[in-house]
Amino acid sequence: MVRALVVILLLAVVIVLPFAMRPKKSLLADAQDTLVVITPHNEAIRSEFSRAFAAWHLARTGRTVRVDWRMPGGTSEIARYLKGEFFAAFGAHWQRLGHPWSAEAQAAFDNPSVSLPGDPARDTPAQAARRAFLGSDTGIGVDVLFGGGAYDFSAQASAGRLVASGILRRHPEWFGKQGIPPEVSGETFFDPAGRWTGAAISSFGICYNADVIREMGVSPPLSWDDLGNPQFLNRIALADPTKSGSAAKAFEMILQQQMQERLRDSRTGDERSSVSEGWKEGLQLIQRVAANARYFTDSATNVPVDVAQGDAAAGMCIDFYGRAQSEAVQKADSSRLHYFTPQAGSSVGVDPIGILRGAPHRKLAESFVDFVLSKEGQKLWNFRPGTPGGPVHYALRRLPIRKELYADEYAPFRSDPGVFPYEDARGFVYHPGWTAPLFKTLGFVIRVAFLDPHDELVGAWKALMAAGFPPLATARFSDLSAVDYEAANETIRPALADANRLVEVRLAKQLSDHFRRQYLEAQELAQQGK
Repeated sequence: MVRALVVILLLAVVIVLPFAMRPKKSLLADAQDTLVVITPHNEAIRSEFSRAFAAWHLARTGRTVRVDWRMPGGTSEIARYLKGEFFAAFGAHWQRLGHPWSAEAQAAFDNPSVSLPGDPARDTPAQAARRAFLGSDTGIGVDVLFGGGAYDFSAQASAGRLVASGILRRHPEWFGKQGIPPEVSGETFFDPAGRWTGAAISSFGICYNADVIREMGVSPPLSWDDLGNPQFLNRIALADPTKSGSAAKAFEMILQQQMQERLRDSRTGDERSSVSEGWKEGLQLIQRVAANARYFTDSATNVPVDVAQGDAAAGMCIDFYGRAQSEAVQKADSSRLHYFTPQAGSSVGVDPIGILRGAPHRKLAESFVDFVLSKEGQKLWNFRPGTPGGPVHYALRRLPIRKELYADEYAPFRSDPGVFPYEDARGFVYHPGWTAPLFKTLGFVIRVAFLDPHDELVGAWKALMAAGFPPLATARFSDLSAVDYEAANETIRPALADANRLVEVRLAKQLSDHFRRQYLEAQELAQQGK
């Protein structure tokens, strides 16, 4: 009987204690203002910006604020979420106006290719839907989109989901050649219409585990090409470019570098030929890197984590993922995880912020954009925890976009005082016309040619290595004519843009099956020594 009473008492303590120990008052729940932000940013960034913005807002308005973060996934998942939510929201609005939610209206309302005549009376049903969306305050209950890439934000702005934040009008002194420049080495740093602006600077590179590299007895990978060396078989960590915008951008850097090298080495200076050849050679390099990959993760943040843990020797990642994880595993003054951007191997781009159409807390959203671009907000990106104006708990290891933060006076406070992105940008010029229109296409190509048939790809790669890369088998393995530059532009890109999703599905199966057969043929030829 006593034992039973003791057990009951202990159970009661376990149940009651959490309720007794919880705070008497929730500061977040009792905040006077709420801002809803959708983001791919990690917990460290969310935590530091929540805290700092709340203090900034309180000092200026005397009101408390909480940030309600929404994290449906990476940039690709966020894009799908926004598209779906605005589809439903505008569909309901369109029907309230008395119009049928027809297939024509559905396909046109967020389609930037739908041109609008000067006279609304001449609108077709598709044009009427597009004009109504752009003139509406249709919203989805979210105020701000914070984080991603310039490509993603440009797409959202063109669709009409992002609207002008007024930042260019409120703070013109923050922009221009002496402030945030309109573009750097081919990369756009803010939208001329003010629908988005870069909040931080990013580049792409390689992270590697020094301990694993030493155990393998190999040299650290110092270039993109090194990641395709057979010595890294089953040792490379990659992210799926159809799930991660940063992964897709890193792969795009490989193509851009190859294109630039082909153009530089060209005797004729034929840009079209050099770009086409660079696409082919870039994809062949990605093919070798993919053949060395242990996996393609859905989350780009997993790459530096797994490399740091020794599950992979090296991987491709955006700079701040690599730097942040390097700091997370640092002991004393050294870390087993190293990150660097290959020389002339990456452009310097931006991670933007923008206000969504129909933002329910518009004025608060404007204040948040102002804060993120203010000196107070910019210091959070790269100042060390505990430094004046810096973060409290986490070193974010990101690079601010405002040039003032790279002044000598701030060097003692910065986590990366030797990194100067505006100077680094001079070594690489991004040509958006070459690959930007094919950004989504590139992810699709990598998926159908290297990711879906990955088992067959690795099997052929191993057979080639064992046979000493015989010429006929190697040529069969490396044949990427089915996804060359012309096919990407003339066949694949239009298929991905088709409103009928079955077109994309059929093409994906066709190409995946094609490459599976090709790799099996290459493996057989290699085993025959041909």
